[in-house]
Amino acid sequence: MTAPGSPESLDIAAAGGRWLSIIGVGEDGVEGLSRAALRAVAEAGTVFGGRRHLRLLDGVIGGEAVPWPRPIRDAIPRIEALRGTPVAVLASGDPFHHGIGSVLAEAIPAVEMAVHPAPSAFALAAGRLGWAVQDVASVSLCGHPVETLVPHFQPARRLLVLSADETTPRAVARLLCANGFGESRVTILESLGGPAERVRECRAADFDIADVTRLNTLAIAVAAGTGARVVPLGTGLPDALFETDGMLTKREIRAVTLSSLAPRAGERLWDIGAGSGSVAIEWLLAHKANRAVAIERREDRAMRARQNAAALGVPRLEIVAGEAPAALAGLPPPDAAFVGGGIAGSVLEAAWRALPLGGRLVANGVTLEAELALGGFARETGGTLTRLSVERLDRIGTMQGFRPAMTVTQLRATKP
Repeated sequence: MTAPGSPESLDIAAAGGRWLSIIGVGEDGVEGLSRAALRAVAEAGTVFGGRRHLRLLDGVIGGEAVPWPRPIRDAIPRIEALRGTPVAVLASGDPFHHGIGSVLAEAIPAVEMAVHPAPSAFALAAGRLGWAVQDVASVSLCGHPVETLVPHFQPARRLLVLSADETTPRAVARLLCANGFGESRVTILESLGGPAERVRECRAADFDIADVTRLNTLAIAVAAGTGARVVPLGTGLPDALFETDGMLTKREIRAVTLSSLAPRAGERLWDIGAGSGSVAIEWLLAHKANRAVAIERREDRAMRARQNAAALGVPRLEIVAGEAPAALAGLPPPDAAFVGGGIAGSVLEAAWRALPLGGRLVANGVTLEAELALGGFARETGGTLTRLSVERLDRIGTMQGFRPAMTVTQLRATKP
């Protein structure tokens, strides 16, 4: 494999060796291609693409037409083996917008590619509706659960959604209704840019559109009904949003905990003793590229954490049912770790060893024994301890007063 930016790839580029042409194809087929794209297809010795794309360009392809295997990644070695000969890859719309382009770029340097994008489905949909793309959230459900949309259900906002198939629109309408957004307007845009283009609209609550084609894009004008289940954008989600048996890091403590963990884009969290999964879920909500593993010894709580993650739009949460530190063996190393269950020195030490330089460890304890363990660990690692106290208004007979919750001692340590 030639690494991006390697001397070999630069030599190929310097010799005019952009041997791989990646060509975006719309529903208008040949008519939508530029002269350069048409020439690349005609001159390629091998053309890879989906069967639909190969049919659309059948009259132009001069070399061997190769349908994508399943999975598509299995074609990468064959494409690499053709390095130095003209090869074309056909893609939908913009190859680098939820397309095959980024997959190919993992193995083939950009300097060896000539890219000819067509308008993406999102661009075409925005143009049909008069929506400004920069003001719209764009989400692909290809290979992702429909629950991924939940955090995007924000009142009076707009969404463009790339459907996985013909069943997606109805599933999205049901999800909107289940979360209190039944008044939202759902527009189905099918086969955009081609002779079979069709645009239909209805309320999510009245969804009755049938005979949807597999290739479709959704446009959603989100409207929140009374009591709609909106996932707030800040940390410290309401406790009521989580199903729990009582093992839940409460809202105020959770907000401070997330601040101490300081999530950054693309990082991985270990949530050890995850309980209802609330800390890991909020870590994932902080950025779409974030990853998290919830380690929980009780199967019922692990299942509840999985259900909470799906309900709050982050079904990508990984669940490991087992007891730490044994359950940590073999896991991909974290960038940050949170210990929220029973505080044991062996668990703290295992998490600390797994962290890279600059990794963060945060642990919350409420018992005297936990506080002593955290204090000793703080001295060894140079960490800091903070006591967190919360009081909530409560009924006291016929009057009201503030009732204190258990004080939490929080350790925060950064690996030097």
